[in-house]
Amino acid sequence: MGVVNFVKKQFIDILQWTEASDDVLAWRFPTADFEIQQGGQLVVRETQMALFVDKGHVADLFGPGQHTIRTQNLPILTDLRHWSKMFESPFKSEVYFFSTRLRLNQTWGTANPLTIRDREFGAVRLRAYGVYAFKIGDPRSFFLKVSGTREAYSVADLEGQLRSTVVSALTDHFGQSQVPFLDMAASLDVLAAAVAHKARPAFADLGLSLESLQIQNVSLPDELQKRLDERIGMGIVGDLSRYTQYQVAQSIPIAAAANGAAGAGAGIGAGVAMGQAMGQAVAQAAQATSRQAQSSAGAQSTASATKTTVCAKCLSRIERPGKFCPECGSPLG
Repeated sequence: MGVVNFVKKQFIDILQWTEASDDVLAWRFPTADFEIQQGGQLVVRETQMALFVDKGHVADLFGPGQHTIRTQNLPILTDLRHWSKMFESPFKSEVYFFSTRLRLNQTWGTANPLTIRDREFGAVRLRAYGVYAFKIGDPRSFFLKVSGTREAYSVADLEGQLRSTVVSALTDHFGQSQVPFLDMAASLDVLAAAVAHKARPAFADLGLSLESLQIQNVSLPDELQKRLDERIGMGIVGDLSRYTQYQVAQSIPIAAAANGAAGAGAGIGAGVAMGQAMGQAVAQAAQATSRQAQSSAGAQSTASATKTTVCAKCLSRIERPGKFCPECGSPLG
């Protein structure tokens, strides 16, 4: 049995990975009964890279292609093994393959609302979600900081960390930009580009490359969204009279549904008439108030301008009175 295993080790001289699963990012070539020999072949497919690791030390990295294993192709490993000339005997070394394909449609979202300070609404709580795409950009860093010596490392092992990274970048941008919510919601592409710019260094630190990021929705809690809708409605109608008509118009479908199809026409007509009447009433009340104020001011002015008195002795009415009555000469008290 020992002889069979020895012979098996000598003739396994092709290193390759066929990627049986789309989810795997890194995979370790089985080395239990394997030794690498001079002239062996390393096959690295497109969207793959292969890394030699010798006794815990990261060594040579290979890109796509078919590589013949010899000392000229393994400068780092040759230095670690102190091979002054070409090695002659088989040697053991760990070989890790990495998938560099683009990982699309990776979802992210805020598990809990983010509290931010908005210039127009004050403290608000936002929710957001979207998708992003990434790939392995630096296999050495990914091996040292993420995958390590595990037999396989998948996207599922990493997605929680990456989602948190995106949400953290989103939160930082909200806090620093001070852009009003309405402006953010109206330009999601610009917002996504800013968040991606903030998140890329954190991805790169893990040996990853953030290729794209999309924000599909940014929303407010229902109560605040209702207030926003009302504010937009008031901005559209412009004044109180038109706002009253607007409110009545909003209630017409509800009234029509409650009264049934037969009363829908009457309900609509009554609603429109009510809106017009309420609008006119508001305008008339404002005009009456203005006229009343003008009348009061005029009366006060007239009273002040035409001040008179009555002589206590001769009962004559005197305008612009002096000290004595011009009729009888009696002093005026």
